[in-house]
Amino acid sequence: QVQLVESGGGLVQAGGSLRLSCVASGRTFSNYVMYWFRQTTGKERETVAYIDRTGRNTYYVDSVKGRFTISRDDAKNTVYLQMNSLKPEDTAIYYCRARILSRMYWGQGTQVTVSA
Repeated sequence: QVQLVESGGGLVQAGGSLRLSCVASGRTFSNYVMYWFRQTTGKERETVAYIDRTGRNTYYVDSVKGRFTISRDDAKNTVYLQMNSLKPEDTAIYYCRARILSRMYWGQGTQVTVSA
């Protein structure tokens, strides 16, 4: 069982930055592919970014490319999402997910609100 705890959300003006963190319990963090998702009311949860176990391969949804950066620190059991040039449309609850084979674990989410 893996427990994930997100932090770093908050209220920021458009153009500002936030860094989200997701800390995982357990000793096998390096085996997990790590994801960030986001969800707004009435919409499906969207994959924002993910990073593979090596940390060398990443994916970003088109709407955040060039603005967001996902990274991981296996020594700290932590995955980060650096969010720059934030836009009001980035407002959402952001969730961290860990995946190994078919097993998936979710965090509780952290609210990001970007004001115009």
